[in-house]
Amino acid sequence: MGQRVRRGARSAQRIGKVIDVVYMIVAAVVAFGVLVFLHELGHFLVAKKAGVGVLTFSIGFGPKVWIRRRGETEYCVSAFPLGGYVKMVGEDPGEEVDSEDRDRSFAHRGLAARTAIVAAGPGANFLLAMAVFLCVFLIFGIPYRTAEIGGVKPGSPAAGAGLEAGDRVVVVGDRAIRSWDELAGEVRASQGRPLDLGVVRGDREFAVALRAVRGETQTLLGESEETWLIGIQSAGTVEVERGNPLTAGWLAVTRTVELSLLTVEVLVKMVVGRVDTANLGGPLMIAQLAGQQAQRGLADYLFLLALLSINLGVLNLLPIPMLDGGHLLFFLIEAVRGKPLDVRQRERAQQMGLVVLLFVMVYAFYNDLARIFGS
Repeated sequence: MGQRVRRGARSAQRIGKVIDVVYMIVAAVVAFGVLVFLHELGHFLVAKKAGVGVLTFSIGFGPKVWIRRRGETEYCVSAFPLGGYVKMVGEDPGEEVDSEDRDRSFAHRGLAARTAIVAAGPGANFLLAMAVFLCVFLIFGIPYRTAEIGGVKPGSPAAGAGLEAGDRVVVVGDRAIRSWDELAGEVRASQGRPLDLGVVRGDREFAVALRAVRGETQTLLGESEETWLIGIQSAGTVEVERGNPLTAGWLAVTRTVELSLLTVEVLVKMVVGRVDTANLGGPLMIAQLAGQQAQRGLADYLFLLALLSINLGVLNLLPIPMLDGGHLLFFLIEAVRGKPLDVRQRERAQQMGLVVLLFVMVYAFYNDLARIFGS
């Protein structure tokens, strides 16, 4: 009887693991599909608007597994879903274009039109992130960390003032405080001047006076930073407020901008060696994260989708040939020179860009495997 119970438990565990893997794959495929589709749709719609002929709209690379033709455009899903492409008339360097197709050729469009077509892909990713954040804030509310204290450093100004874990700061000076970010901002802005705090402990409220001191803290990227501190840690308590559409819309824009700048900062610090390149993740890491966030709930999954969309937008704007940013760099050079680079130079740059991208993809995949087997 006991053996049958143990075998049944093991079978249930195996079934649970299979379900988790299937859930992870489905969540990742949906995320990849949405991100790639909207990125390529940005290129497609602006190209059509500019009068450029579009021959192929593909989700994925390699052999085509599903094809539908509408007018001159072939819509397809290809075997390898890690990207996509829009093939336009006269897009490839050195491509010969018939005289009747010159008016529909990408290469024969003005610099502004070509720039708009290329920039529309990353632009669509940033717009998607804003739209997702807006939907999450309107449907689920706007999350924020409360100003509840989770720990007090011995010998700190907070300890000297009698603050304890579980206290919540509600007032600094004459300003009402709701979030941890607001509290931290007031402490930094004090520059060591006296601070009067209103604190709630249990069912009573009291006031304390203290001064912040200079100290070291860690940034989001794990770097040391000197700032003004009072010696407290956040309890990590999160609450949600219902915001009006204007507040939610503004926050969606600012959150997208902040995360875009943070992504750029991380990439720059990886290049100069201030952030470990082992943090670089590939498709396996993204699939794992997608599965985990989907299991935690729709709001978490949507937040991850927005973050991935921002990452895709930023990465595509890198000035590497083969990426949108590489094409934009060519256009900038063309604007400065008054004429485009010759075909040979562009082809050489594209080959170098392909080598760089392959190296990064292999390294990211290696990091994924190292994380999986190392754990």
